Amino acid sequence: MTSVHDLAAAGAFGELSRFRQEFYDCLSARGDALFELTDALLCAEGPVASLVELSVAAEHRRGHGALYDGVNQGRVDIDRLRDAVARRRIPRCDDGRIVLAVDVSNWLRPDASTSPDRAFCHTYARGKGRTQMIPGWPYSFVAALEPGRTCWTAILDARRLRPDDNHTDLAAAQLRTVVDTLAAAGHWREGDPDIWIVGDSGYDGPRLAFLLDDLPVRLLVRLRSDRVLAFPPPPRRPGAPGRTVRHGPRFAFADPQSWPEPAHATTADTARYGAAHARSWDRLHPKLTRSDAWAPHEGALPILEGTVIRLQVERLPGASAPKPLWLWFSATASTAAQVDRLWQMFLRRFDLEHTFRFLKQTLGWTRPRLRTPAAADRWTWLVIAACAQLRLARHLVEDQRRPWERTATTPARLSPARVRRGFRAVRLTTTAPASPPKPSRPGPGRPAGSRNSHRAPRHNPGKTPRTTATG
Repeated sequence: MTSVHDLAAAGAFGELSRFRQEFYDCLSARGDALFELTDALLCAEGPVASLVELSVAAEHRRGHGALYDGVNQGRVDIDRLRDAVARRRIPRCDDGRIVLAVDVSNWLRPDASTSPDRAFCHTYARGKGRTQMIPGWPYSFVAALEPGRTCWTAILDARRLRPDDNHTDLAAAQLRTVVDTLAAAGHWREGDPDIWIVGDSGYDGPRLAFLLDDLPVRLLVRLRSDRVLAFPPPPRRPGAPGRTVRHGPRFAFADPQSWPEPAHATTADTARYGAAHARSWDRLHPKLTRSDAWAPHEGALPILEGTVIRLQVERLPGASAPKPLWLWFSATASTAAQVDRLWQMFLRRFDLEHTFRFLKQTLGWTRPRLRTPAAADRWTWLVIAACAQLRLARHLVEDQRRPWERTATTPARLSPARVRRGFRAVRLTTTAPASPPKPSRPGPGRPAGSRNSHRAPRHNPGKTPRTTATG
């Protein structure tokens, strides 16, 4: 008699095989080389230290020249691959709600003076409160979060931010594409709960809510502790002279005297943070000014009301005195149960940090020293396709546990790195549409003793356009 586990494994195997075929169909040029490069990325022993080392993996049947030719000259249909990733199973909360997280991760390239479109990336330096701005390629990722404590996320999209791009406006366009793709794939239908989008303080939450107002989404973002918002104005008396007042009493995060009685006050006991005290205030909005992104706005500036949540925890790992966390939710009239769920869901956003660490330290996303941004985008989507295959193979691999690691109680508790260890055995039984390599001989290359007379142009990083220098 077939067990439920066998049926689930058979369904996961079929889903993985279909995705591998769809992924291969998205590779419109140098498809065989790019597909085998992704397999080598998935099956290589240990963390990826360099791109060329993947060419000696058994899954990569071509030479290192074909590897670099595929990355630099191949073509990936990104729109089609995004749809293929979105058609897979998407993690949901207990009530069936989809929660998306958006964040930026940097591919630092401080010494790549011949690489264009580099921007100054905000990075943390040694010492408390110290930061550095290092040239590189920042990428904006959108991923679906899983409920509970986990290091898994489902990456749905990635876009490179150019020096002149506005983070919030680009994130709005990216989220619109992702939400439309999820709806087209049947993951969201009319009558389903609104999709929640979680972001950090680098995004302008009210503007994101304004740009995505026509979509079934709600925004939850962190605000700086020095923000000042406003309540609605008091009712206007009939026949009162003067113009209509748009803003009511001020609400300064740093001034407790400006805080009225909260709409809700809850306390929850957590294993990691101790007692978590949450207070919320309803119908708070920022005072917008006609500058920056709002400068070209026609007509009166909108009033964007939402719920403000202040979270204070008893303890925080690595901090002696935890600071409060301020959140803004783009909906009003939130209940006490919803307030608790909102701050807990915001803490799930940090699962995306585990994904970034896995991309960089295990899959070697930022290891290649590629020159062109197009090659970097191509490699990034190969890494995303690899992550999608690992997520589909979670219930198929056998745990190859190290002696110092804990035993996983269920396949779902395996980390992405442990799933990758067993992927080679799964790959042998799945679809492998790549054609075998054809016999060939290397080209003559540059004549011995000759020098390169075509120097690559040099590009200065940053937002200010400068004259391209050569040398």
